[in-house]
Amino acid sequence: MDVGLIGLGRMGAGIAKSLLRAGHRVTVFNRTRERAEALRKDGAAVAGSVAEACHGDVVLTMLADDAAVEAVVFGEGGVLNSLARGRAHISLSTISVALSERLATEHARAGQDFIAAPVFGRPEAAEAGKLAIVAAGPKTAVERCEPLWEAMGRSYL
Repeated sequence: MDVGLIGLGRMGAGIAKSLLRAGHRVTVFNRTRERAEALRKDGAAVAGSVAEACHGDVVLTMLADDAAVEAVVFGEGGVLNSLARGRAHISLSTISVALSERLATEHARAGQDFIAAPVFGRPEAAEAGKLAIVAAGPKTAVERCEPLWEAMGRSYL
């Protein structure tokens, strides 16, 4: 799959490496560009903006908290305005129920899917593809993303 990944802390970088090893085409973005550039040697493409990371089949966000997710999704040039209709945003972060519901509503209005898929595990598990993943969203979208769940770890759908 063509995947965008936004947020390259220790968890996000590990997830990117797992996806690349599984053969996915991954475009990464991080506010600190050096973190994105470090993944180029592993085969990642580096986006210059959030919008550039949203050109694939799905975009994953692995961000610190609700405020960071809101800024990346709803900000100028954000995920909501950049992701094509019929594509999916997967939030791997642990976010509030209220934000998850808002994301589901706003993505549906834009003709996009939203999957809440918080991951559980340490950075070492992320890089090894051994995270536990709890994915919830439209059934067809969750099923379409099965190759991603397999690359990242064990999924509970």
